[in-house]
Amino acid sequence: MTSFGKLRTLSIKSIVDGKPVDGVRAADSTNPSRLDEVIAKVSFGDASTLVGAAESAHRAQPAWAAIPAPVRGRAIAGIGRAVERNKQALAKIVTAEIGKPYAEALGEVQEIIDTCDFFLGEGRRLYGQTVPSEMADKQLFTFRRPVGTVAVITAGNFPVAVPSWYIVPALLTGNTIVWKPAEYSPAASAAFHEIFVRGGGLPDGVFNIVHADGPSTFAGLEQSLDAGLIDKIGFTGSSAVGREVGGLAGRHLQTACLELGGKNPMVITPAADLDLAVEGALFAGFGTAGQRCTSLGTVIVHESVHDDFLDRFNAALAAAPIGDPTAEVLMGPMMDAKFAERYEEFLSWIQPQHKVQAACGRITADNPRDGFVGDPAAGLFYHPVVVDGVQPGDAIFDQETFGPLVGVTSYRDLEQAIELANTPGYGLSSAIYTNDAREAFSFANRISAGMTSVNNSTSGAEAHLPFGGNGKSGNGSRQSGIWVLDQFTRWQSMNWDYSGRLQKAQMDVAELAVDPDFTLDVDER
Repeated sequence: MTSFGKLRTLSIKSIVDGKPVDGVRAADSTNPSRLDEVIAKVSFGDASTLVGAAESAHRAQPAWAAIPAPVRGRAIAGIGRAVERNKQALAKIVTAEIGKPYAEALGEVQEIIDTCDFFLGEGRRLYGQTVPSEMADKQLFTFRRPVGTVAVITAGNFPVAVPSWYIVPALLTGNTIVWKPAEYSPAASAAFHEIFVRGGGLPDGVFNIVHADGPSTFAGLEQSLDAGLIDKIGFTGSSAVGREVGGLAGRHLQTACLELGGKNPMVITPAADLDLAVEGALFAGFGTAGQRCTSLGTVIVHESVHDDFLDRFNAALAAAPIGDPTAEVLMGPMMDAKFAERYEEFLSWIQPQHKVQAACGRITADNPRDGFVGDPAAGLFYHPVVVDGVQPGDAIFDQETFGPLVGVTSYRDLEQAIELANTPGYGLSSAIYTNDAREAFSFANRISAGMTSVNNSTSGAEAHLPFGGNGKSGNGSRQSGIWVLDQFTRWQSMNWDYSGRLQKAQMDVAELAVDPDFTLDVDER
């Protein structure tokens, strides 16, 4: 068990132009595994707070963009090293505030470090192109230019990793930031912000953080867009809210970067290593208590191995340690009371035709779990659930169930498996377990998801690969790696004519004389 006691209660406010800003409403952020422990006392702002942050970022952007890109890269390098020095401390805050197991929290913080390590050199590689012209004494160029001021709105299930996917490349490319983190992870967000500002030596106004609720954020965002203060929106959250954010951006002739929910399928074929598939399904379905956009939604298993897989899966889940997230457990509590309430609604979707082989609901003295680690009464702990027999048309099959709930269904052939995998209309992550190359490539070629794994989990991103989804899971935008640069830069083309005269494209183009009637004369004997 990791040894750390009760953390000091933090006092948190929005930071705008480098200064704390009083809010309009106070609230406590509590530890979901120890509900009597207050992690932070937060002062939440309103729409005007976000507008003020957008004004600050808008003023600061030209000076930040004027700093040479390699120097901005050095700022990212400094941030990465600062996160590295504070890795354990930041992970402890994440574990305490959202109940993510400490080992996972350490991995999340490592993802910030990896992101910084990838992008620190991109300041020297923001390549454009030199292109030949169709006219003499003229050159053509392309350049990446920053979009301007970026509003970033993120969820709290990955309170520090996911924000880094937006904020690191946006800063590197010369943009300034207004960040609205989740309401239920203010302590982790405040620590993240402080590390970035101090570690990167960021000037006031370059990176602002606003603590506010959803309606205030939307109103402030709309006002900022109307005033021309925001040039790009990055949003991670539910598909329903993503539609609203995307619509707002579209009305202002912008395209938001949307990373939304998922109903991620895992296909298991007769050629699969079933023990490996069970291990992958266990982590994908129940890591972070199933509260990931990439969490496993439905296992689609071939009918010939369905019963064998299900027996192994249920046995592995029954044996998995669950409870105190400071211990070595598969999953801890639900992150917040609102997610616990929603999870109970998802459990109500279980119908008589579905088969559940274990307990459901909140873990209590009257509804216990064998081998529970710690005191279940202390926090928001719920039983992980496997539901067999789900089918298209069932809410559990069709819709995202944000929590520790995995559906199972069977299929006859790969054609049907792929059809089932695509049916819910999401398109974030997917996986197939097989040792047949034909099956692996057929699945990858036809699955609608933006990401797919072969013999691996639906969860698990690396900093140098594109992350994002299609359909209900996003609008095709991608984060991470070089691909995210297209979200935070605009291409500018330039032509330089040094001929001393006006040359008109497509009109003053030199032409070569050709013989249109030429044929090769070949003598035949």
